[in-house]
Amino acid sequence: MGNETPKQFLELDGVPIVILSLRRIAACSLVSEIILATRPENIERLSARVREEKFKQPVRVIPGGDSRQASVNEALKQVSPETKFVVVHDAVRPFVAVEHITRVIEEALHCKAAILAIPAMDTVKEVKRGSLPEDVALITATIPRERLVLAQTPQVFEVSLLKEAFARAVEDGVNASDEAGLVERIGHNVHVVHGSERNIKITKPSDMDLARFYLHAEQQPAEQKHAVQKKS
Repeated sequence: MGNETPKQFLELDGVPIVILSLRRIAACSLVSEIILATRPENIERLSARVREEKFKQPVRVIPGGDSRQASVNEALKQVSPETKFVVVHDAVRPFVAVEHITRVIEEALHCKAAILAIPAMDTVKEVKRGSLPEDVALITATIPRERLVLAQTPQVFEVSLLKEAFARAVEDGVNASDEAGLVERIGHNVHVVHGSERNIKITKPSDMDLARFYLHAEQQPAEQKHAVQKKS
């Protein structure tokens, strides 16, 4: 992001992105508890901000690891024994719709593993790099778009299944870019629920401009309604 402030603490309309994301997850009635993994130096700061929100669910802030996988694994260790399913969500996806959170959870209840994703719109090429210049690659295949989706979060799993997947990854020294990848590699099917293009992951400066646009678009109907009511 090119900013000294970690991206999850950057603000949109004066609210940290991580808090906006938490509000969406907390708004889902199927979520009973929230565990937030962060860097140790951010625990006190984040805990204080979370307390201000007064979420209906208990929220625990714990130290994470050096990677996404390590952080999720640390959070997974804190899940209560009574919990049957766990929802994993990126702290920098503040525009996920509550109905999509609900839908992917409901799908996971049937199949044990489900994620949100959207179809790939661009043509995707498989390439290899070798003796060519650094900024040039050779196309080796064109992958049909109908076979491709872009993974999002939340990703929802039966707790025992996800723990098994993480344990196997540790044994095999595997580091995946998402939880579904770990579950796939132990041979379990993962279902895909259609998500939304608005469920962006804020990772680069231009994403902040798009995020401000989406936030303004969400606020505008409420502002217009208030103006109409006030006028009448």
